[in-house]
Amino acid sequence: MTITREQSSAMRGIAILSIVLHNFTHWLRPMVKENEYTFSQHNADRIMYELAHPASDLYAHVLSFFGHYGVPVFLFLSAYGLVVKYERSGNGGSPWRFITSHYRKLFLMMLTGYSAFVLTDYMTPHPRHYEFWNVIGQLGMFSNLYADPDGSIWPGPYWYFGLMVQVYVVYRLVLHDGRGSLCGRLSQRWQTAVAVLLASVTLFAQLLFDPVGEGLNWYRYNVFGALPVFVFGMLLARRGGSMALPTYAYAAGAVVFSLLCVVGSTSFGSWLFVPFMVCLAAYCTVKCLPRFALQALSWTGSVSAAMFVCHPITRKIIIPIAHRGDIATGVTLYLVTTIMLSILFNALISGLTKKKS
Repeated sequence: MTITREQSSAMRGIAILSIVLHNFTHWLRPMVKENEYTFSQHNADRIMYELAHPASDLYAHVLSFFGHYGVPVFLFLSAYGLVVKYERSGNGGSPWRFITSHYRKLFLMMLTGYSAFVLTDYMTPHPRHYEFWNVIGQLGMFSNLYADPDGSIWPGPYWYFGLMVQVYVVYRLVLHDGRGSLCGRLSQRWQTAVAVLLASVTLFAQLLFDPVGEGLNWYRYNVFGALPVFVFGMLLARRGGSMALPTYAYAAGAVVFSLLCVVGSTSFGSWLFVPFMVCLAAYCTVKCLPRFALQALSWTGSVSAAMFVCHPITRKIIIPIAHRGDIATGVTLYLVTTIMLSILFNALISGLTKKKS
């Protein structure tokens, strides 16, 4: 599997649009809620009902239920990109330098959006009551480890920053193919074996939890829930071939993997494998898109980091429109303003993260 820079950016574009729209629609009371950290059979049954009885708001149900799967696409692409950037070039650097550099970039991105969000939160109705240790956990990007991450992380999408800190640490100290990591001392065959074992254990260990319990919720908020799809992207970057298929084959793949995402969402056991299907569906999609669509999504992907940190701001301001019942207007205004604001945030974040990087 070969992913060009433009295709990777387009996949990020698909992922960020899914996440941004999900984080708006799932706050609307009538919409089917997602199975993201835990699995509710009721939610799965409801989305199947909505798909079988389509109405004018079906798009909002679909975005609310499936949109969070943009996260595994980002994890998949992060793993692929790390292999290309650090392993193929042999430029991994020391573990300390790698971890601190990535921590700094995440911190500056998070702080930029967090500061603006807090100001917006207190200038709009119903601000959150911020507790000291929750703020410290968010600023330090370790609140995922708290016993109740749902109640500790605000705004909610920022859980991803704490997750990525953990992923970078595990990658550089355990999975990286180079000096200073556990796998760096092993042959290629044993590196693959360790990675597959780690992904398998963290994937199937989820079956030991109550599907709607707090244990599984905490598990999936942290690196354990992310490792299977991260390792999937890493191994494809290391071992994947470069065979090209006809456009119609990729189009068929996009349809098949999308259908598998829907079918896989119907039971707890198959739900664990949906993130892999989502990544493959996104990959096949960008491989068969017409040029203009690929370019548009690629541009969106280029500002995805800024869009991620700023979309809670526009959501807080605009969501009352949708709460009053005008969902389409709310979604449209929210998306337009988020894209425009992300252009400004992208310039700011780029200026901050390029210094001393």
